[in-house]
Amino acid sequence: MSGLHDLFARYTFGHPERAAAELRAALPAHVVSEVDWSSLRREPVSVVDPELRETESDLLFTARLRSGHPLLLYLLLEHQSSVDRWMALRMLRYVVRQLERWRQEHPESTRLPLIVPLVMYHGPDGAWTAPRRVEDLFDLPEAVEEQERWRALVPRFEYLLDDLTAEREEALSARPGPPLARLAWLVLRYGRTGELARKLPDWVALFAQVQAGPEGGEHLVVVIRYLQWTEDTAVHAAARQVLHSVVDEQRAEDLMGTWAEEMIERGIQKGLEKGLAKGLTQARAEYILRILTARGVQVDEVTRQRILGCTDVATLDRWFDRALNATTLRDVLDDLAQ
Repeated sequence: MSGLHDLFARYTFGHPERAAAELRAALPAHVVSEVDWSSLRREPVSVVDPELRETESDLLFTARLRSGHPLLLYLLLEHQSSVDRWMALRMLRYVVRQLERWRQEHPESTRLPLIVPLVMYHGPDGAWTAPRRVEDLFDLPEAVEEQERWRALVPRFEYLLDDLTAEREEALSARPGPPLARLAWLVLRYGRTGELARKLPDWVALFAQVQAGPEGGEHLVVVIRYLQWTEDTAVHAAARQVLHSVVDEQRAEDLMGTWAEEMIERGIQKGLEKGLAKGLTQARAEYILRILTARGVQVDEVTRQRILGCTDVATLDRWFDRALNATTLRDVLDDLAQ
C-alpha cells in the first residue's frame, strides 16, 4: 500500500495550487504573508534516499518572497507505519543536498536561499513523537548549566511538521484550499485508522465539489482508485454509496466496475511510463548542467531552460558526452554558434 499512498499524495500535492494549500496550512503566519504565492513552481528533483522511497517521497518548490528574495519550500510526504526518531537528521541531510544543488546551479551567488523544510505525516500509529530539532538528538551532559554551553556547539536545525493524525476532522475540512486537497487530507488522515468507511458518507458534499471542478472527473477517479486499492471491503461499500450520491447510477457503476478498472489501470500505467521517461530525461539534463558547472562553464538561464526542457534522449546523451570535455557552451549545444 505504501506505493499507493505515495502516488496519491504526490498527485494531489504535486500541483502548485494544492501544494500552496498544504504550505499555507502548515507554515508560520509570517512566512505565509511574505511569500508571493503566484510565483510558486515545482522543481523536478528528489533527494530521498533510494531505500526510503517506499515510505516517503518529496516535493521541492521554488517561490519568491515579496521582497524579491528566492525561497525553497521542501515538502516531505511521510507515510511509513512507524514514527522515525531520526527524521531531523534525515531532513537536515536532504536540505543540505538541496542547497548543494542550488549552489551548483548558481555559482555566482555568495549567499544561500532560504529553505523551509516541512514533513507531512499520515501514518497509522498515532501522533508524531520524534524530535523535530537536530540538537535534541545529541547526548548532552545531564547538568542543566552544562547543556546550553554544549548545545551551542552542535548543529541547530528544525523542520516544520503537519501531523494529519493529530488534526480533527472539522479542522481539516475547514482548511482553505481546493476541494481535492481538503478531501485528500481527510482520506490520508483516516485511511489507515479503521474509521474511513464510517467517515466517507459524511464527505458526500466534498466529493460533489471535487466532481464539479474543471478536472473533476479525473480527480474523482484518482480518489476512488485510491479507496478501491484498500483491502477494506467496508471502505469499498462506503465509496460505492458516496458515488451514487454524487453521480448518476450508471456513472457510479462505471467508476466502481470493470470500465473503471481498465481505464484507471491504463491511465496509471501510462502515467508511470511517462513519469519514468520524464524522470530519466530530467536526470540526464541535470547531470549535464552539473558537469558544466564543475568544469567552470557558465550557463545562462535561457540555455539552462533549453537543456532542462529537452525530452529527446539521443540529444541529451550527445550533449552529456560533449559536456565531459567542454570548455564553452558551443562545445556542447549543436546550433549555439549559429
